[in-house]
Amino acid sequence: MNIQENIIQGIQLAFQNIYNHDLPLDQIALAPTRKEFQGTYTFVVFPFLKISQVNPEATANQIGEYLKGNIPSVTGFNVVKGFLNLELNELVWVDLFQQIYSNPNFGQLPANGQKVMVEYSSPNTNKPLHLGHLRNNFLGFSVAEILKATGYEVIKSNLVNDRGIHICKSMVAYQHFGNGETPESSGLKGDHLAGKYYVIFDQEYKKQIKDLVSKGQSEDEAKKNAPLMLEAQDMLRKWESNDEAVVSLWRQMNDWVYAGFDATYKKMGVTFDKFYYESDTYLLGKDIVEEGLEKGIFFKKENGSVWVDLTEEGLDEKLVRRADGTSVYITQDLGTADLKYKDFKIDKSVYVVGNEQDYHFEVLFKIMRKLGRSYGDGLYHLSYGMVDLPTGKMKSREGTVVDADDLMQEMIETAEHHTKELGKIEGFSDEQARELYEILGLGALKFFLLKVDPKKRMLFNPQESIEFQGYTGPFIQYSHARIAAILRKADQIGVSYSAPDFTGISELTESEAALILLLNDYEKKIKLAAEELSPSVIAQYLFDLAKEYNRFYADVPIFHEKDLGIQTFRVALSSMTAKTIKKGMSLLGIAVPERM
Repeated sequence: MNIQENIIQGIQLAFQNIYNHDLPLDQIALAPTRKEFQGTYTFVVFPFLKISQVNPEATANQIGEYLKGNIPSVTGFNVVKGFLNLELNELVWVDLFQQIYSNPNFGQLPANGQKVMVEYSSPNTNKPLHLGHLRNNFLGFSVAEILKATGYEVIKSNLVNDRGIHICKSMVAYQHFGNGETPESSGLKGDHLAGKYYVIFDQEYKKQIKDLVSKGQSEDEAKKNAPLMLEAQDMLRKWESNDEAVVSLWRQMNDWVYAGFDATYKKMGVTFDKFYYESDTYLLGKDIVEEGLEKGIFFKKENGSVWVDLTEEGLDEKLVRRADGTSVYITQDLGTADLKYKDFKIDKSVYVVGNEQDYHFEVLFKIMRKLGRSYGDGLYHLSYGMVDLPTGKMKSREGTVVDADDLMQEMIETAEHHTKELGKIEGFSDEQARELYEILGLGALKFFLLKVDPKKRMLFNPQESIEFQGYTGPFIQYSHARIAAILRKADQIGVSYSAPDFTGISELTESEAALILLLNDYEKKIKLAAEELSPSVIAQYLFDLAKEYNRFYADVPIFHEKDLGIQTFRVALSSMTAKTIKKGMSLLGIAVPERM
């Protein structure tokens, strides 16, 4: 049992013994004591005055006296109005640190026997990944790592949108204007090459619309009758009927794109366990429509179209099959949800998709629950907001969206410039320096995108993200490198801290106790981040931990300390902080340097 649980149980006993009242444990909460007051934990008594029948100060004093007399870890208390600030025995912190330090699995909770799939990325194969995809990929990967750390078996999946009219647009433009160009002959990554022809299609299509309008057609008519659009629609029909030439071109261009995506994913540091392809799943779900009709969950309209009525759930009627028998987008999502369950027998499924799809997923999940799917209650849409950039800050390949490859490269270059400016690469070889720039540049980008609650729209500021001070990735990375330097020095002078015994430590400084308290919070923060599916919880925790370590480093001497036991304790405390920073940053997909 940890210290907090021990105190909470003590408060429950206090209510039983003082007020003859059984207070449920889940109604008792402790908060960290504010720094201006003495104490470690604070219990707020205001909600319980009806039980105590005395004023706030008297209630707090009565409970404080009970805890001081009955809970060995509580050595004193002070009361500020209705706030009971509890002071703890310093030896409690030493014992607690000994437990944390000797636990090889600290930061990894036991297996909970549940499987969860996290689906993220979901790119289209007609263009490269962009800034929005970066937030999506970093979120999905980080949430998967956090869920793993809380004991889930995690499957990371990617549903690739590799078919449809948008893909055919790139193919038609390539047929007309490609002249046999390849990634090798053009020097372009495959995804950028496909994207180039998607842009060309749009440019030429607009020219054709303008020409038809000049000849007397309305704009709507011109959009429908433009030869390129008619070709793209015809190509989609040919693809669906398995036309050999069309399918061959489709495979060739998609292969180029996948090679490009693989390079981008590698740079991002994200991975997947399972790929699903819309070309395989787009016909799924038709059997579910029949099942829904048989169960009376779906209904047919006079024209033969099939619908679901979700008005009782606060939504409206939703089409699930057209009158001509063809699927709509949600039909294939119904089928894909069943396919995922069939493949992996998952208990939960998290979809990392932008907030413009909120309504779609609300409908999807309500239908699956109506159909009685065993995994229906475990479906969750991790909805995230858009990312904006300060105007003119970053290059954009097409002038409208910020390319992911460009942005990552520019962040690495920004890290290089900033690091050289601060003179933090003395004694580095060229290769070591390049590796450091990449760690810092990508770390800055990931941390900045993950430190904001996923639901919020955000502004990405490249210059701010790379700073070595403030709420940034490089600040935490620099703190880790500082500790790594301390540990190297400890090794050099022979301080043995791998399996120390701290029983001789009888006194702690305030900053030492605060650092242990924060380390003790790590597993609770992992649980909270998993419950909220929010890496921002981990980002905030790591920033607080790095700040607290820097305060400890400034407050107490490590190598000037004459008592070898205290010196060893402080080195071990530094080592545990570094391990926790490294583990926590890895949950965000961020590497930390050993030296800077």
